[in-house]
Amino acid sequence: MTMTGTSTGFELAKDYQALSDEVRDFADRVVAPAAYEYDTKRSLPYGIIAQMGEMGLFGLPFPREYGGQGKDYFALCLAVEQLGRVDQSIGVTLEAGVGLGVMPIFRRGTEAQKQEWLPMLASGRALAGFGLTEADAGSDAAGTKTTAVLENGEWIINGTKQFITNSGTEITKLVTITAVTGESVREDGSVKKELTAILVPVPTEGFVQGPSYDKVGWHTSDTHPLTLTNVRVPEANLLGERGRGYANFVQTLDEGRIAFAALCTGAAQGCLDEAIRYAKTRNVFGKSIGSHQYIAFKIARMQARAHTARLAYYDAAQKMVNGKPFKLEASIAKMVGSEAAMDNARDATQIFGGYGFLNENPVARHYRDSKVLEIGEGTTEVQLMVISRALGFQA
Repeated sequence: MTMTGTSTGFELAKDYQALSDEVRDFADRVVAPAAYEYDTKRSLPYGIIAQMGEMGLFGLPFPREYGGQGKDYFALCLAVEQLGRVDQSIGVTLEAGVGLGVMPIFRRGTEAQKQEWLPMLASGRALAGFGLTEADAGSDAAGTKTTAVLENGEWIINGTKQFITNSGTEITKLVTITAVTGESVREDGSVKKELTAILVPVPTEGFVQGPSYDKVGWHTSDTHPLTLTNVRVPEANLLGERGRGYANFVQTLDEGRIAFAALCTGAAQGCLDEAIRYAKTRNVFGKSIGSHQYIAFKIARMQARAHTARLAYYDAAQKMVNGKPFKLEASIAKMVGSEAAMDNARDATQIFGGYGFLNENPVARHYRDSKVLEIGEGTTEVQLMVISRALGFQA
């Protein structure tokens, strides 16, 4: 396999390897030692986020003219993988902050919007969220009930959103909202909703973040429901073309799934690393548990999963950065990666036995955190739908 501009053969090119090593070192020295404390506090560690900003991680895929690092999306994926290896909450804060928060503005924003928002967001001094999901809408965008009416040069937005990452932090400055801005009747008599994306600065009157969710995992990651009551923003806050919200958010999710797959790969690798360490040092009946074939084979399968997940997201990233179609590969990478993370978390916890059931153990945190990897940014069932449709089926 040759990844033009990203790797030679199966080895990363020197600049990508250097970035991966730098983030890995940071993850091991700074993120990992603090992970249990912040997981227990259920709070975002702003000091660590600030350090990530100083490293340029939030600006990796953006041009220098907008305050970015001038690299590409694959570079972002490498950073997300290394962070997710020790703390999924920190990894998803970066992944969602860039992939869902900043990338839509970079892809479809006006020059004025880019100049206003990108330098701040790329620096990590501010975070942005992507307000898509509702009680009856997510993968099914037709269920969107949030509305936006254009009146006297302003959008008036009303509705609710849920499960929105990075939407209620102390440094959240923006949330992109998808809303119904009109309707039309199809030939068969059904109603087609016009979906549009609109930028909502934080704070804005009428925009309220609800209490943080009490989640099974990802305790450090910020996730809130949102309520918008007569929220008024300028007409110029339209993001992209009116009525193109559906197509735009699909592209956003397709790209985001690659970085999400990198997060999954990091989680799978983190569980593998912990299992190898423990299996070599934990002795029972006079020898290490890793000397037992059952444990050794279980770890061998964990290695195979992590390796396969990494190759899958590398392949999708290669196609994306080279301007080739990547929707199918992104879905495969997301599905394979999330299943690898969940399976490795289960096996690592079993290898640790009782110690794996203690929250202070990294594999216990991965066990709680990994389930949402099969749900977020498109469930496994959605990925199967995308893949099967690419094969010519309409299931």
